[in-house]
Amino acid sequence: MDDTVLLRAESELVITEARRQKAERTKSLGSPIELAGKAIDILIEGNAAWIAENTHVAKKIDLETGNVLQIYRGHTAPVTCLAFYKDDQDTRGTRMLLTGSWDKTIKIWNTESKTLLCTINAHDDFVKSVLAIPSVKLLVSSSSDKTIRLWDLGDVAERKTIVPVGSISAHTRPVESLASFVVSSTEVTLFTGDTMGIIKVWKLERESGSQPRWRSTLLDTLNLHRTRVTEIVYGDGQLWTASSDETVQVTYYPPNPSVTKPIPPLVHSLPVRAVLPLGLTPLAEPYAVTAYGDVIRLYDVTGVFEAEVVGEIDAHWHDVTALRLWLRTRRNEAGKTRIEPFIVSASLDGTIRKWRFSELATSTPENPLSPTHPVVISPVPEPKGDAKTSELTEEEERELAELMGDDL
Repeated sequence: MDDTVLLRAESELVITEARRQKAERTKSLGSPIELAGKAIDILIEGNAAWIAENTHVAKKIDLETGNVLQIYRGHTAPVTCLAFYKDDQDTRGTRMLLTGSWDKTIKIWNTESKTLLCTINAHDDFVKSVLAIPSVKLLVSSSSDKTIRLWDLGDVAERKTIVPVGSISAHTRPVESLASFVVSSTEVTLFTGDTMGIIKVWKLERESGSQPRWRSTLLDTLNLHRTRVTEIVYGDGQLWTASSDETVQVTYYPPNPSVTKPIPPLVHSLPVRAVLPLGLTPLAEPYAVTAYGDVIRLYDVTGVFEAEVVGEIDAHWHDVTALRLWLRTRRNEAGKTRIEPFIVSASLDGTIRKWRFSELATSTPENPLSPTHPVVISPVPEPKGDAKTSELTEEEERELAELMGDDL
């Protein structure tokens, strides 16, 4: 047998044993909600979470009780991404859930009735991200097939289908992440990030006519990362990007003429899978939460040029896949409503966990909330630059094995 195979098998046994031990140490941290599968993406609205699982389903779960409220069945492979859409002109107020999957399809569901409205054969490979832009009735999807596709969401509840209205084929690697901001009723700025670390900026313009399409124009190419862009968040002129190159970058876009030097990156010891800038959320606090490996970290970014680590939790026993803000709402005995901020983390360890913001802010690497320090697990292999375009990279093969396999 090839020595490299033996070494890899041995290293995987070490990783498995480390995770088994850590699973026991962290089993009660963050009031975990156990899932049937592994959480790949998550959305939060009110006191409920919608979760994309590798078990081929999406679920709605009560964050207070952990009870499953709804299950959306129909995909034939892991569900990788979620988005909400509500047509402002729909007098019935129908809210829809959009799900993308490794089965190459996008499905659209009525969240009240759980009815499947339509299934779209969207891409030639895994659907990696879906982005709904309600004000212009536009859906953007990206894929391992290296393309971005644009879809008209107008009257989807009535027509029970969506119409392709444009596509972009400029990336040379799988397109992992999307973000946007609306310029006008006919113009959107779109950010697209791929697994080689390239971020492209596009101007999308809706053409006039009875069946209008969206025209894309490349505005910029940002070489902010060395490898896979795992998440993009945009707001208030700031572009936040997380990457497998172990950094989070903060960039002003469009460029701010008063900022004459680049903002230092937030550097981690493992690939960064998720970033949550709290200043761009309803909480509007000058903090950012990041997830690297199975650890969650809190930064004070009051001064973006001098960001400071102020909290860290050894949160899961497997990689964190997403971070979201939960503004927990409860009524007290006097009938007054109390809102308390939590950070919710989703992970490949088969749980979602809830962390009070106040706990995270007081949990430092020197005085952690958990009595244990992070267990460093070998990072996911990075894609090789000489990989053939028709093959999966080592990273993608590992991702497929982790999502489809069984741990512990």
